[in-house]
Amino acid sequence: MTQGRPLLNRRLAEFGTTIFAEMSALAVRTGAINLGQGFPDTDGPEEVREAAVRALRAGHGNQYPPGPGVPELRTAIAAHQQRRHALTYDPDTEVLVTAGATEAIAASMLALLEPGDEVIALEPYYDSYAACIAMAGASRVPVTLHPEPSTGTYRLDLDELRAAVTPRTRLLLLNTPHNPTGTVLTREELAAIAELACERDLLVVTDEVYEHLVFEGEHLPLASFPGMRERTVTISSAGKTFSFTGWKVGWITASPELVTAVRSAKQFLTYVSAGPFQYAVAEALRLPDSYFDTLRADLRAKRDLLSDGLAEAGFTVYRPAGTYFVTTDIRPLDSTGDGFAFCRSLPERCGVVAVPNAVFYDHREQGAPFVRFAFCKRTEVLAEAVTRLKSL
Repeated sequence: MTQGRPLLNRRLAEFGTTIFAEMSALAVRTGAINLGQGFPDTDGPEEVREAAVRALRAGHGNQYPPGPGVPELRTAIAAHQQRRHALTYDPDTEVLVTAGATEAIAASMLALLEPGDEVIALEPYYDSYAACIAMAGASRVPVTLHPEPSTGTYRLDLDELRAAVTPRTRLLLLNTPHNPTGTVLTREELAAIAELACERDLLVVTDEVYEHLVFEGEHLPLASFPGMRERTVTISSAGKTFSFTGWKVGWITASPELVTAVRSAKQFLTYVSAGPFQYAVAEALRLPDSYFDTLRADLRAKRDLLSDGLAEAGFTVYRPAGTYFVTTDIRPLDSTGDGFAFCRSLPERCGVVAVPNAVFYDHREQGAPFVRFAFCKRTEVLAEAVTRLKSL
């Protein structure tokens, strides 16, 4: 204590060590298979890694890159948005490179929010959302995605979303494909969200880092809907698509006014980052469609392997339409429905680590019985995890 105050800023008092750090440490300590944290256990394409090596050797990016990102990457991002989604962005004024999607989220919240503003986020939400909203001094308003055991999916109640908007609502923070539930918002849902945002004059920040990992349905950027381009900050990154999560290369695409606002905050966070890796990611974004198709097919097979194994082990499984996570309900195996206790005991019981979904909820009781497993691992690792889980 100093001057009678806690050392940690009170806005961050509710946020301790992340659950990912806790569960990954538990995996190391017990030697368990780590299906908790979402990182692949193999590297991405060799040609992309070699592109980073070439950049290092050529001296590209070894010193500070330009603040908005290297021109080659910004051009590749704009071309990707045009080719994949028919969205046209000016690489010089409408693209900003960030230190992963996490910094893009933080810079967007710090730039666009003020104390007293409200932010609506779909619950359960990625844990950095809550912390970034808090650092901006705003208030989060969760709208819960509801599990439907009969279909093994989660559902957004559009009436609940509309009812959550108040005169203080500044921004909608959306994530589709959605982590942790694997929900992919439909064209009809996105159209209703766009209509609401325009009607109430709301900004929207969309986290679309799993845009290429859609197994059912299709990924539709909200910015492509009528009236949304000028009010939407679209976020994506290279980590999930190319399996180089340690490089931390992300980006936003938005109108010049929104990019300028977010850059004003971002420049005082990392300033710049990942210089040589930016050149490599520029090459990665130009890979042929066959790369993205193969990635999706591989992860779909792994999704099915793990989902089927979890169901055979006794879990109620919510098979994801996107991302590389599968959510389960533990109550058929544990009548207490305490996901925290279940995950903390799982490594000792069968040598597998998972993450309790309750950490992604404001309404902790709604997330209590749900547990998330990651399937972005080698097939043999998933097969061994399934064998161990069946021992439950």
